[in-house]
Amino acid sequence: MITSKIKQRIIGKGRGAIFAPSDFLDIGSRASVDQALSRLADHGVIRRLTRGLYDYPKKSSRFGYLSPSADDVAQAVARKDNQVLQPSPAMAANQLGLSTQVPSKPTYMTDGPTRVKTIGRQVIQFRNASSKTLVGAGQKTGAVFQALRYVGKDRIDDQVVGTLARALDDKDRVLLSKQSKHVPAWMHPVVQQIVAHA
Repeated sequence: MITSKIKQRIIGKGRGAIFAPSDFLDIGSRASVDQALSRLADHGVIRRLTRGLYDYPKKSSRFGYLSPSADDVAQAVARKDNQVLQPSPAMAANQLGLSTQVPSKPTYMTDGPTRVKTIGRQVIQFRNASSKTLVGAGQKTGAVFQALRYVGKDRIDDQVVGTLARALDDKDRVLLSKQSKHVPAWMHPVVQQIVAHA
């Protein structure tokens, strides 16, 4: 009964979804959820990525099961451990189009412990960070603050401001303005330029 309910929810999320036992505690006890997930993994419905983390893998006709993205894995780990997550400055700059360099090891700032998670061939780093670094975590605004850190206060020009402004919608801009009071003082004038950018 529990197994079929869990299976329905997983399939409903679609291929590529990553989850932890804690995502199903509204369906049954921890022990029964663990048992159900273990059964679904044995039957090949889901794949066990690491202890306490599973995915409903995407399939390719050429390559078979595909590895989940580092970002999806990191989000799932943070959710499982009840932590906030922010891309590292280099990753944020890449995601927002300010840098073409893709960091070799995906790195995330978090309020949890500094650690490395290896999932399949992926190595993901989690670095403990101060609450100042985590302003806007989980939102686009957080990535903007991180990207500004990456660029550095002496290298910010109209192009940087324009690129970041284009990445945000009106809601994001309002939020960016609100959250900017918690970030270093040098970012305040830059944030005003981004918000005012037409």
